[in-house]
Amino acid sequence: MEHPGTLVLIMALAVLAPLLGYATGRWLSVPVVIFEIVLGILVGPDVLGWAHHDQVIDTLSDLGLSMLIFLAGYEIRFAEVRGSTLRRAGGAWVISFAAGLGIALLLSGADVAKSLVIGTALTSTALGAVLPILRDSGRLEGRFGSVVMAFGAVGEFGPIVAMALLFSGRSPGAASAVLAVFAVITVGAVFWAMRPRPPWFARIIAMTLHSSGQFAVRFVMLLLAGMLGLAHVFGLDTLLGAFAAGMLTRLVLQGAVPERSGEILGRIEAIGFGFLVPFFYVVTGIDFDLRALLDGGRPLLLLPVFLLLFLLVRGVPAYLLAPRDLTGRAPRSALALFASTCLPLVVAITAIGLDEKVIGAGEAAALVAAAMVSVLTFPLLAFRLLGKEEGGAGRDAPSWAAESGEAW
Repeated sequence: MEHPGTLVLIMALAVLAPLLGYATGRWLSVPVVIFEIVLGILVGPDVLGWAHHDQVIDTLSDLGLSMLIFLAGYEIRFAEVRGSTLRRAGGAWVISFAAGLGIALLLSGADVAKSLVIGTALTSTALGAVLPILRDSGRLEGRFGSVVMAFGAVGEFGPIVAMALLFSGRSPGAASAVLAVFAVITVGAVFWAMRPRPPWFARIIAMTLHSSGQFAVRFVMLLLAGMLGLAHVFGLDTLLGAFAAGMLTRLVLQGAVPERSGEILGRIEAIGFGFLVPFFYVVTGIDFDLRALLDGGRPLLLLPVFLLLFLLVRGVPAYLLAPRDLTGRAPRSALALFASTCLPLVVAITAIGLDEKVIGAGEAAALVAAAMVSVLTFPLLAFRLLGKEEGGAGRDAPSWAAESGEAW
């Protein structure tokens, strides 16, 4: 390892970030991810210059992004998001994708390659960042949480599929064929996951859950590694494999050991949110091109433009196609804000654009900076709207929650 000091520094910043979140919480609720990224920028090459890259750090960062997408896939509760809610979420994303490409074509002067990168980035939702915020606030359970989950899942899965089709280097037909084969294999894995597990499977999980064996955790890591490897073999973005692995893991654990699935998830989250995910966010800050953002003025001017486009391209369709039982402006507006919150896929998509030399460093920095601001501001605005709605409703649940039969 070339730079062991950087590894120690990154982990120290990962420890410092929640402490800063706790210290500022009495005045302003700031997601920990913002502190992780800002601290990464601070120690990065454009400010203090303390952090340096090597292969180990890059690999751990990639694993952190994969774990973030995996945990987002695990949170998808099929019984709650299927049906009309999922159809509306899908329709909203298709509208977002069309609008994003159209606006990107106008911004880029009809540069198709650049438009694909910018347009796809405008359609993403940071489900992996939104769900922990909702869970920590106690709003993940209930109808509102399931609606956000559905729209966020499509906002996560749609751009990943678009990346697989558009950025694979293959022709559209070949890319579609490869993606179809991957989908068939994944569907087969889903049917396998839904089959009853033999009795010994549950017994081994129970016997090793509190021992050094940790069979369940190792099995989950095998599923994740297997789906990442499968996506790599097919030449697809590994994030597609991570998302699929998360969905498969939920099906396997809920079917085999439903009474222990929560405890197992807690251990996986400890690996993810305790180590790999903050590693990814700190490295995102280290990699952030602050000089490109501040150079010449244009990238800095693009930042609020992209932030507004996140709301227009992603938020407006979500607002308009929100389920009918989501009545009132406050819940629908909160849904739009959560759907417009983005970051991980924006980082991944802009990295592809930079590697392919189809977007400039300034544009990439403006997109990532706007995504960072969205994580900081949009959830706070959404909670403020929901708080006003609850305050206006008094002790009764909001009307849309009462109609759906579920409490906040």
